Amino acid sequence: MARHSGRGWYGKLVGAALGVTLLAAGASVWTAQAGAVGGSSPRATASATPSVKPVDVTIVHASDKGARGVNITIDDGPDPVWTPQMLDVLREYGVKATFCMVGTQAQAHPDLVKKVVAAGHRLCDHSVSHDTTMDTKSQAYQSQQILDAERMITEASGGVRPMYYRAPGGAFTPYSRKLAASRGMRPLGWNVDTKDFERPGADAIVATVERELPNGPTLLFHDAGGDRSQTVEALRRILPRLKEQGYSFGFPVR
Repeated sequence: MARHSGRGWYGKLVGAALGVTLLAAGASVWTAQAGAVGGSSPRATASATPSVKPVDVTIVHASDKGARGVNITIDDGPDPVWTPQMLDVLREYGVKATFCMVGTQAQAHPDLVKKVVAAGHRLCDHSVSHDTTMDTKSQAYQSQQILDAERMITEASGGVRPMYYRAPGGAFTPYSRKLAASRGMRPLGWNVDTKDFERPGADAIVATVERELPNGPTLLFHDAGGDRSQTVEALRRILPRLKEQGYSFGFPVR
């Protein structure tokens, strides 16, 4: 996976700490306070939350639809302008996607998180502030980024937890993968980087998908970080074209 760069705008979104509690390696895990949806801070407990089932720590790329499956993954939102448009396109073609959300964005737009869930899409933790240098930081910092985002997304969704963790720019570490997996979030990679964040034009985005899809089933798009009209248009072309070619749309395996 290629590392993304040049999208440091998320640093400006992170303000005061939101009741941050750090998790040391192998120590306690997060639980939300009972009935907490918005405002209350997390607390640590020495025992695992019963509803959380650990998953595989390896980075997943495969589709649950098998050899002719395709996973649509959409990063960095939700965004009030572009996420609704992408939801409309996905609904038009009957396609489900995985939305890798930044914690601050989810917290700012809980209505959109709920719409994503209500439409049958899956949630993915994409860290609090989209720091693509996370793999160079301490384990305590990685814990804060992953676990606070998990909490923000869960609260914004009304209680639906993210099923995957995608490191910003692919900045995974063995520690971050193990931590995410312990929280029931499968580390999620990608096979086809559409480079849509560079706004190369819808034609170029479509061409990248067609050229690189043989590399694997998981496609990377973005619904925030700037003008995503090209991504919307590219999806409008790609989805029916892939269906005509006999592909099915699914989710990354868990």
